[in-house]
Amino acid sequence: MVYDVAVTPKRTKIAKACKEAGLYRVQKSVFLGNLERNQVEELAIRCEELMDVECDSLYIFPMCDEDFKKVKLLGQAFDKELVTDDILAKFI
Repeated sequence: MVYDVAVTPKRTKIAKACKEAGLYRVQKSVFLGNLERNQVEELAIRCEELMDVECDSLYIFPMCDEDFKKVKLLGQAFDKELVTDDILAKFI
């Protein structure tokens, strides 16, 4: 999930919703994790209720394990202040 939310309290609530859904923060507005289809739909509904759809944006990119393994990480792909080694091991 990737989002751009203008208002800090809303942004904070969306981040909290992502964490509660079991996603891991890897950048300030980027979360990764494994969710079942119904969990994705529940999170999408919750986030839509929190954001201003007229000016904010949120993307959910579903991908299978095979496609995820093809992702190329360049530069500082993970925020070292947010991502612990054990979280990083789940994705690399």
